Amino acid sequence: MDAAQEPAPPPIGTRLPKVGTTIFTVMSTLAAEKNAVNLGQGFPDFDCDPRLADAVTDAMRAGLNQYAPMAGVAELRRAVADKIAATCGARYDWNHEITITAGATQAIFTAVLAIVRPGDEVIVIEPGYDSYLPAIELAGGKAVTVPMDAEFRVSWAAVRAAIGPRTRAILVNSPHNPSGTILRDPDLRALESIVVGHGLFVVSDEVYEHMVYDGEPHQSASRYPLLAARTFVVSSFGKTFHVTGWKVGYCAAPAALTSEFRKIHQFNVFAVNTPMQHGLAAYMRDPAPWRGLAAFYQRKRDLFRAGLATTRFRLLPCEGTYFQVVDYSAISDLNEAEFARWLTAEIGVAAIPLSAFYEQPTGNRTVRFCFAKADETLRQALGRLARL
Repeated sequence: MDAAQEPAPPPIGTRLPKVGTTIFTVMSTLAAEKNAVNLGQGFPDFDCDPRLADAVTDAMRAGLNQYAPMAGVAELRRAVADKIAATCGARYDWNHEITITAGATQAIFTAVLAIVRPGDEVIVIEPGYDSYLPAIELAGGKAVTVPMDAEFRVSWAAVRAAIGPRTRAILVNSPHNPSGTILRDPDLRALESIVVGHGLFVVSDEVYEHMVYDGEPHQSASRYPLLAARTFVVSSFGKTFHVTGWKVGYCAAPAALTSEFRKIHQFNVFAVNTPMQHGLAAYMRDPAPWRGLAAFYQRKRDLFRAGLATTRFRLLPCEGTYFQVVDYSAISDLNEAEFARWLTAEIGVAAIPLSAFYEQPTGNRTVRFCFAKADETLRQALGRLARL
């Protein structure tokens, strides 16, 4: 039978009909084509501490190149538990309550699959990272979005109003991507009251936990015992140690939740890169790198904000993360996606439209810049933006 007579393969039938290529890939590709300064996708353009790379190399040369334990290398899980105890005052059992994951996105996806059943609803605060809704949809659940207010604060009254008989969980993120705002103690107490009162779970995305500025503490869900008892807390070594390409993160959760989490983790990933886990564990014996991260990025934030203050962009608050959101209403009437493309192609600086973080268009005029860049990169971008 020749090719013309062969039966066609069956249609695949997408499980994610609303999903295409992510905006981060689209804007990074455009930035490369236009030779633009890429302040879009959230990754540093500088290298990690050479001591961390050396620690991974040492692990490889020591022959630590086979499968790691499914839950993660013991020394690294101990280091994570010790760090959480030092920062939040919460003591997780490293053996039964800490799991090393293939990045934070995998941890979030696994946590959602562990608790969401077909027909369940999950409340998601918008704007929200673009992996949240697909994870819920793939689990057979439905995302119920609750918008932040104009200053990117959560209305807990609106969250309460969104709870229905099928609500299973709430997904929160602080420090918040894309807005750069943080949840404070009253926010976490409101969240705790809601989830305890309604018997809900929480997935708490805390990947920017060590990037909180101006002396504010990071209010982790781990700090609040009643909240922690029903929460998957997710974080990222890649964000903390400038190695986003390594895709190594972790999930901290009570033993009963972790047991369900690991059932899925073992068949989704099984184990995470072994020498990198050993390298991270050795590197974390010194707490100085993560303890100094807020000061490191606050200086970059201040440099970048000072430069933007001389332009027609309106600066929104940046309390954490390595993102700065700006309102461009005084510059253009283009919608956010069009403006981001124009800014990349014509001005030579790539940004991410905030519309990518919403289920439906908002009509706002805001874009997000990433300032996790070398000072010379930020100055080059500011020089181009000064033309606006």
